[in-house]
Amino acid sequence: MRTFAGQGIGVVHECFSGAARITPVAALRKLGSYRNGTYCSGTLGWLENHDARSMSTMSNEDRLGRLTSLLRRRGIVLPSYEIYGGVSGLIDYGPVGARIKRKVIDVWVDHWTSIGNVVEVDSPAITPEPVLVASGHVDEFNDHMSECGACGAVFRSEHLLEGLHPNPDSLEASDLDDKITDSAISCPSCGGSEWKGASPMNLMFPTRIGAKRGGRMAYMRPETAQGMFMLYPALFRHFRQKLPFGAIQTGKGYRNEISPRQGMIRLREFNMAELEYFIDPNEPPNPNLGRWDYSVSLLPDPEGPHAGEHSMTFSEALGSGIVKHPTVAWFLALTWDFLVNVGVDPKRIRFRQHASTEMAHYAADCWDCELNGEYGWVEAVGIANRTCHDLLSHEEHSGSKLLRGWRQFDSPRTETREVLAPNRAVIGPAFKGEAGAVVDALSELTDVPDSLPFMIPLADGSNVEITEEMVTRRVEKVTVHGEYFTPHVIEPAFGIDRIIWHILDHGYSETEKEGEGYTILRLKQDVAPFDVVILPLFDKDGMGELARQISSRVASMPGIRGDLDASRSIGRRYARADEIGVPWAITVDHSSLEDGTVTVRRRDDQTQVRAEVESLLSHLSSGTVSDLF
Repeated sequence: MRTFAGQGIGVVHECFSGAARITPVAALRKLGSYRNGTYCSGTLGWLENHDARSMSTMSNEDRLGRLTSLLRRRGIVLPSYEIYGGVSGLIDYGPVGARIKRKVIDVWVDHWTSIGNVVEVDSPAITPEPVLVASGHVDEFNDHMSECGACGAVFRSEHLLEGLHPNPDSLEASDLDDKITDSAISCPSCGGSEWKGASPMNLMFPTRIGAKRGGRMAYMRPETAQGMFMLYPALFRHFRQKLPFGAIQTGKGYRNEISPRQGMIRLREFNMAELEYFIDPNEPPNPNLGRWDYSVSLLPDPEGPHAGEHSMTFSEALGSGIVKHPTVAWFLALTWDFLVNVGVDPKRIRFRQHASTEMAHYAADCWDCELNGEYGWVEAVGIANRTCHDLLSHEEHSGSKLLRGWRQFDSPRTETREVLAPNRAVIGPAFKGEAGAVVDALSELTDVPDSLPFMIPLADGSNVEITEEMVTRRVEKVTVHGEYFTPHVIEPAFGIDRIIWHILDHGYSETEKEGEGYTILRLKQDVAPFDVVILPLFDKDGMGELARQISSRVASMPGIRGDLDASRSIGRRYARADEIGVPWAITVDHSSLEDGTVTVRRRDDQTQVRAEVESLLSHLSSGTVSDLF
C-alpha cells in the first residue's frame, strides 16, 4: 500500500487490490488513521473487512474488493509489512495461503516430472553479473519509465498507454513520449500533464557478493532459467549424454517493477516455476497430440498470416502452421492440462503468440497462456522457443566447451581433419590416473586451437591444461562416430502467484444462505489448504475428545491434512471452512458417541450424509469420499 499526501485535502492510497482510493484527511483523523501527516493502513483493512460482512447488499461491481477482503480475513494473501505502511509489489501468504501455494507448486512439480526425462534442480537466487551479461539481461532487461514533471511520481510508460494502443510494449521511447503527449495523459498521483521523456530502467536488483568494496557485482535473479543453464553439464552427465532431457526449478524471482499494481499480478518479488527442455534441433520431440481432442482459443501473431482468433485443437494448430514447432505445441497442451487440473476455468484460458516486435531477445517464437479474471486477460505462462541462444552465448562468454550435446551418426564417417595426437609418454606421467580421460578428450576434439597451451574439458566436468609438448599437430584421416552441437531449449515459464490468483478468482463463488450473502471458495482438493475440517458440535460431553482422535488419525495419513475447529457456532465454522475452500467437513455430535457415525458434508452443494468413522477414514485416505454420497 502506497500513500501520497494530497495537498492537505486527502490521502491517495493504493490498496492491495491495486485500486486507488482517495480518503479525506478529516475522515482519516476521525478514524484515528492519519497522524502527523502519515496514513495508518490498519484502519483501511478494517473498512475492507466491514464491507465484506455486508456484501449481500453490494453490487457485483464490488466483487474484486470482496474477494480481496476475504483473502485478507482468512489469512490467504495479505499486504507485506502493513504495520509500517506496506511496500508496493510485495505480498505475504498467510497460514492458509502458504498451504495453497505449496500444494500448487507440488502439483506443478509432479506434472512435469511425470514426463520421465525431467528432473528438479535448485540454484542460487544471487547471480554473478557475467552470467546475466551473457544472457542479455544486463543490456536488454528494461522497461520504460515516465516521470511526472510536477510531483516527481514515476510510472511505467507502457502502463500509461493501456487501452490507447494495441501493444504499448512495442513502442520506442520517442513513440511513447509522442503518444503520452497526444493522448493528454494525466499523472495518476497529482493530475498534472507535464511529463519528462521516457527512459529505460533495468529491472534487476543489484547486489554484491563478498565485502562491499572488493565484492563481485551480482543481481537477484530475474528468472530461474540461467541457473539451469549453468547446470547443463551436470544434467548432460546425469542423462548419460542423451537428449532430450529437462530440468525444472521453482523459487523466487526478483524484478524491480517501476509501477507494481493489481495485487498479485505485478510483483517485485514473486514465485516462479520454469522448465528448460534441451533438445536436438534436428530431432525435436514430436509427441502425438491426438489425445487433446478439444478446441482451444489461439491468437496467432497479429502481424502474421494467421492473424485473428482461432478455435482449434493443438494438433490442428501444429498442422496448419499456426504453431510452428512440435515441441512447443506439446508444451502448450501440457500447460493446458496443468492449469485445468489446479482449478483454472478452461473457458477462461487462451494462448496468444507474441508479435515479432514484442519478442524477447532470446526467443525465436513465444506463446503466452493468458487467463481471464477480475483484471481482464493476464499473462500467466510463457512458452518460448529459446533456440540455442543461451547456451551458445554462455559458451562464447565463458570459453567453456561443456554446454554442448552429442549427436551419434547412424554409421561412422571418415574425415580428413587437423588433430592433436597425444604424446602418451608425456601425458601419462603428467596426469597419471586421468591420462586415459585426457587422451579420450583429445580424440573427441573437433575445434583444434590455433595456439597452445589451452584448456580442455574432461568427461567428469573438470578442465586440464594441454601444453605443446603433450601433443603433435598433424592432418590425418579419422573415423568420426558423431558430432557435438549446441542444443536448443524449449521453455515453459509459469508465474505461480498469477496462477494462484486466478485459481482463487475462478473458485470464488457468492450465493445466499438463509437470505444472507454466503461465500464459497470452490478449490479442487489437490490445491485446497486442507482436505477436511473436523468439527465437534460442542467441545464437551466427549464430542471434543472424539473429534481430536479423528483429527489425529487424519494427520497420520500420508498426503492428507485436516483442520480441527471448535471455536464458535457450528454454522460459523462451516462458513469459515467454505471460505478457505475445504472440500469436506466432518461433524462429531451426540450420535457419534453412541453409534460411531459422523456427519460428512460436501462443500460445493452443502449435501450431508452419515457415515461410520472407520469407513469415512478409509475413503478419505483413498480419495473416494464422494463415493459416500
